[in-house]
Amino acid sequence: MSDVTIVIPNYNGVLYLEACLRSVFAQSDVSMEVIVVDNGSTDGSQTLIKEQFKDCQLVCLRENYGFSRAVNEGIKRAKSPYVILLNNDTEVKPDFAKELLDAIQKDDRRFSCAAKMLQYEKRELLDNAGDFYCALGWGIARGKGKPSKEYDKEEEIFSSCAGAAIYQKKLLEELGGFDEAHFVYLEDIDVSYRAKIYGYSHWYVPKAEVFHIGSATSGSRYNRFKVIHSAGNNIYVIYKNMPFLQMILNLPFLIPGFLIKYLFFAKKGFGREYREGLRRGFLLCRAHADRKVPFCMGHVRAYLKIQIELWKNILLFAG
Repeated sequence: MSDVTIVIPNYNGVLYLEACLRSVFAQSDVSMEVIVVDNGSTDGSQTLIKEQFKDCQLVCLRENYGFSRAVNEGIKRAKSPYVILLNNDTEVKPDFAKELLDAIQKDDRRFSCAAKMLQYEKRELLDNAGDFYCALGWGIARGKGKPSKEYDKEEEIFSSCAGAAIYQKKLLEELGGFDEAHFVYLEDIDVSYRAKIYGYSHWYVPKAEVFHIGSATSGSRYNRFKVIHSAGNNIYVIYKNMPFLQMILNLPFLIPGFLIKYLFFAKKGFGREYREGLRRGFLLCRAHADRKVPFCMGHVRAYLKIQIELWKNILLFAG
């Protein structure tokens, strides 16, 4: 059995795959298996892997089923107790996997550990140091654009960015894996939120470094596809993970939060798409009502801790 399985979802990422996989297979001091789950690529990605990376297990899906389905397929096939999820537009340092593995093994209540994601072109700047989520209904890429040296402390975070993070496979399976209704975006915040309700934690590991191009699959930071899916999934995350009373408690924050987001995207020419995304979110809630995390009195302490984080993270965002 390998120490860890690295799962890389791919959709038409042939421009990035070779560099990514070469860095992955250069990992030191860890035994691993590598699984690429291809979402029906038509750009030669599958041929590249078959010809140049014969030690890589390739799973070919018939069409683009999205990020969540792809990583679930990889997790299901993993033979190790830990799974690292890694975006295809990344390059990792040789000790990346070992640092993540050491970190998650420190405590069996650690559900996930996030790597330090650095900008590919400006490697002294952060792309992501773990994710925060706040009472405004906003997901926040912690440290984005800031100097890397300011985030050299290992610490607890709200959520691990699934673009470069390690998970306990057993716990992922117990919580139902990544929700495929998300298709893409916020699925990592959703699974992290669920884990926190059940008393698990997520940690940022600055010694595990990865260089990230960003938006390689979606094409740009802001586009129709991304706005629609992000807006809809945000509604779904709230409905799915917050008990009714907690939603009511946060309404004074959620309403202005969504209004600010709408005005922001309207200014960029995506107001119609944002409204369409919100509608999609309510339809997701109706279609998947059975996936709402059931309220349990035994989780009250966890809900209180989460609520304090939701309020505190507004201040972190403002700062």
